[in-house]
Amino acid sequence: QLVESGGGSVRAGGSLRLSCVASGYTDDYTCVAWLRQAPGKEREGVARILKYGGHTYYNPSLEGRFTISRDDTNNTIYLQMNDLKPEDSATYYCAMEIASICTTRKMVDFRQWGQGTQVTVS
Repeated sequence: QLVESGGGSVRAGGSLRLSCVASGYTDDYTCVAWLRQAPGKEREGVARILKYGGHTYYNPSLEGRFTISRDDTNNTIYLQMNDLKPEDSATYYCAMEIASICTTRKMVDFRQWGQGTQVTVS
C-alpha cells in the first residue's frame, strides 16, 4: 500500500514536499517512483529511486527543480519540489516496482500505486 500526502496550493516559485508512505511488499518492491498527471494529459514519470544504492533518475524536463529521496527507517519516499511552475499542477502519484526491472520498465507501467495527492500552482 502506498499513501501520498503533502499536496496543496502554492504560488509560482514556491516549494512543496510530497511524502509517500509504503507498507507491505516493501522487501520486494524496492524501486519507487513519483509520477504526475495533469487534466487532459498523459501520466508521466517524474523521478525514481532504488532502495539499495540510492540510484536516482529524473525526467529531464524538470530542469533540476525536483529531488527524490527516501527514509527507509520509516518506509517513506519524498519528492522535494522547488521553483514550482503552473505547469507542475497535477495529481502526483507514487508507485513501486521490483528492483530487477526498475530501470527497464516505464514508470507508468509500475504495478503498485497510491491514490495520489493534488498539487496546484498558481
